[in-house]
Amino acid sequence: MGLMSNLKELVQDYLNYLEIEKGRSPRTRENYEHYLADFMAYAKISSPKDITDRLVREYRLNLARRDIKKISQNYYTIALRNFLKYLARRDVVSLQPDKIELAKVSRAQIEILEYQDLERLLQAPQGGDLRSLRDKAILEMLFSTGLRLAELCSLERYLNLERGEFTVRGKGDKLRVVFLSDRAKKAIKQYLDKRTDAEPYLFVSLSKIAKGSKKEPKVLGRITPRAVERAVEHWSKVAGIPKHIHPHQLRHSFATDLLMNGADLRSVQELLGHANISTTQIYTHLTNKELKEIHEAFHGQRRKK
Repeated sequence: MGLMSNLKELVQDYLNYLEIEKGRSPRTRENYEHYLADFMAYAKISSPKDITDRLVREYRLNLARRDIKKISQNYYTIALRNFLKYLARRDVVSLQPDKIELAKVSRAQIEILEYQDLERLLQAPQGGDLRSLRDKAILEMLFSTGLRLAELCSLERYLNLERGEFTVRGKGDKLRVVFLSDRAKKAIKQYLDKRTDAEPYLFVSLSKIAKGSKKEPKVLGRITPRAVERAVEHWSKVAGIPKHIHPHQLRHSFATDLLMNGADLRSVQELLGHANISTTQIYTHLTNKELKEIHEAFHGQRRKK
């Protein structure tokens, strides 16, 4: 089968194009490779001509029945649509990308922590052991900077804490400056002072130790996203928060906290590293409920007397 009709080779060409010509990060390439491999495994086709409107609809139904969140289903669909755009630019006959529409995602799916729950979560790690100090530093870092999970895990150890700001490489390989609160700087310093290893990463994975043991856990290299998720889950339970908490909710809390305290949308867009302000505008909907409560509490009080 020729190069232009071999679907697997075209997918690899597209992934190389993403990384080399479009300058996307290896992480983005990995994600697209995962999404497109999932489609290929379902479709069981070898030619781009076999990608039809009917096949894509059946695939999307399959995604929905696998209990994948709607917002995540869109990631799979976006990857497929962008691949089809690439094929169209190369004059490879396949389904037209504009035939694929993304599912509408309810803005209500984005959840933020109630302020009281947020404060309890940040205060939950109280121990002086390495794991507790690490986890407190992670929580304070997430809320202070609004970092994405992957950005947090890739941080290097030697930050200038006195300066209180550093540059992070985000989505699309874009650089942005983030800032540390005094609480975050204090938590990170206490954590680093406890470290005796030479690992270059700021946050590290730790070995499990027997309950009640006075031994410190061993450092096992850079922390994984799953380890951060487990830490947030653990401390949310300690804090008595009944619902499931994900690290990304601290990014949501970071954004809404800024907006509620008067920050303008453009500034929040820069701090979050959003390419489009429309992505940031989602948070204005989340703050509307609180603004309504403020309006009801404070507006027209003298007229009620």
